[in-house]
Amino acid sequence: MSTYQSNPPVNSLVLYKVRPARVVSVGEKIEIELDGGQRKRVRPKDVDVLHPGPLQRLADLVPQEGELQAAWELLEGSVTTLQDLAELAFDAYTPATAWATWQLVSEGLIFAGTPTQIEARPREVVDRERAAREAKHAEERDWQDFLARMAAAAPSPGDRERLIEVERFAVGLAEHSRILAALGHQPTPENAHRALVDVGYWPVDHNPYPIRCGVAIQDPSLRVPDLPAEDRLDLTHLLAYAIDDEGNQDPDDAISLDGDRLWVHVADVAALIDPESELEREARGRGANLYLPEGVVNMLPPAATDRLGLGLQEVSPALSFGLRCDEAGEILDVEIHRSWVRVLRVSYQWVEERLDEPPFSGMHACIEPFRSRRQRDGATALELPEVTVRVGVDGVRIAPLPRLLSRALVTDAMLMAGVAASRFCCERGIPIPYATQVLPEGLGTATDLAAMYALRRRFKPTRLATLPERHAGLGLPVYTRVTSPLRRYSDLLVHQQIRAALTGSGGLSEAEVMTRIAAAELSSAAVRRAERLSNQHWKHVFLREHRDWRGEGVVVELDDRRLTVLIPELALETRVRSRDLPGLNDRLRLGITEVDVPALGSGFRIL
Repeated sequence: MSTYQSNPPVNSLVLYKVRPARVVSVGEKIEIELDGGQRKRVRPKDVDVLHPGPLQRLADLVPQEGELQAAWELLEGSVTTLQDLAELAFDAYTPATAWATWQLVSEGLIFAGTPTQIEARPREVVDRERAAREAKHAEERDWQDFLARMAAAAPSPGDRERLIEVERFAVGLAEHSRILAALGHQPTPENAHRALVDVGYWPVDHNPYPIRCGVAIQDPSLRVPDLPAEDRLDLTHLLAYAIDDEGNQDPDDAISLDGDRLWVHVADVAALIDPESELEREARGRGANLYLPEGVVNMLPPAATDRLGLGLQEVSPALSFGLRCDEAGEILDVEIHRSWVRVLRVSYQWVEERLDEPPFSGMHACIEPFRSRRQRDGATALELPEVTVRVGVDGVRIAPLPRLLSRALVTDAMLMAGVAASRFCCERGIPIPYATQVLPEGLGTATDLAAMYALRRRFKPTRLATLPERHAGLGLPVYTRVTSPLRRYSDLLVHQQIRAALTGSGGLSEAEVMTRIAAAELSSAAVRRAERLSNQHWKHVFLREHRDWRGEGVVVELDDRRLTVLIPELALETRVRSRDLPGLNDRLRLGITEVDVPALGSGFRIL
């Protein structure tokens, strides 16, 4: 509220907002002059009179020396006016002393109020306020010093606690970062990642994607129950082979041959994981094992693998699928048993060297009609480059995944078990999640890399449904995933439903199955995304460590002079510019131009 209801006199000193002003003229509105010479027309109520004048120039408001502290000590706890305070502190009430007095009052420490009613604040209030201001100033100095250290990439040990804020933003646990904004960075997780690496909070190869994707990064710690005593079919007279990549730690499937009958044995995980148990809920919440280049995070406690992994004990409990296949590729005589099996763990390469020998030659003969039938029924095989990415003490290692007949043999055996399980459940009305896929019309076939790349982009993902529909990509009329219950929740759920049918204990309803699958699919989608982004991350770390890398890329897509190039030895897709316009499937020699690990981006040029 204005000090005066009437207009202030010309050449008086007034307060306009927080600035001093000189009244130039008075009319319906008041014309004032501000420091710097700017003039404004304002209403009388917009100003407070500090001194009636005359004030000829605002430049005359020079600093004054007085006894304001002594004046406060005399007036402590009482109320005064601006004029009385100026006269007490400066022995004079002039425009200059009025302004000097008001500047102190506006600080709000020892005095506070309006020009006509100024309170000399009590000592205890002043002391408390002064301490608070000093603490705030110290905090601000500390904050500015911290920002300076961040800008210079020279943090102190005590800064790590502060940087947790940036880390939370970098991994998606916070929506903003005050520190990142103060440093002038755009608020993106990539910039937060880059800032944390720059100051040494994260190592240069830190992988943020598992946490950013919201997946568990440690194994479950729940207790695993003992295997129940129950009747099992003894199949230990058949040597079963768990065929996998070197170093695999969770062998959950194996195959054996009994005359013309193929057996696919799968770890009997449902024997230990009750559908209503905490273990089941934990597995459902995780959805699948998380396979990272730096290691595996299990869906189930490691003790489950130790007890149930095929070949990890002398004799292993299994759910065994027995079947025959006729010359037309039709699966016949399906049997499913809880069993005991004796398993030998071997590698794909070991089997590859023995495919012409029993029992692998017999397995191949049993499986080949099924494979041929799938191909006749439209199975789509995309032979795009694949690699394994591993991180160890010697750094990042990227190795191509070879196309082996032994790998194809195992794949088809597992598909046969999936078909057998589907038919078993269909015939008995057991609700399970079937894996289905619909392909777009007119896909055709692809024989070269560019065509396979274009074909893959048109694929629709496999979905899970309780109705047994066709999986077009696999060339199968009905199919369910059943051979990885240690590492994939949907397989475990199928096992639980089959086990319930075998024991007559009753299983879940169709609605319950779909509710559980819907929850698990959300989690497994996050797992797949974390795996994909983590693999990309480590590929770019590899390129940063090998900036002299030279390699070959294959043109798989053309867009004006921007080429999409696939680098087979890295299974990495990139975009490059070219003055010339090469053709699809042309091979280009590439070199690195830049690597930006936080942005998952590496630049290449044509050599």
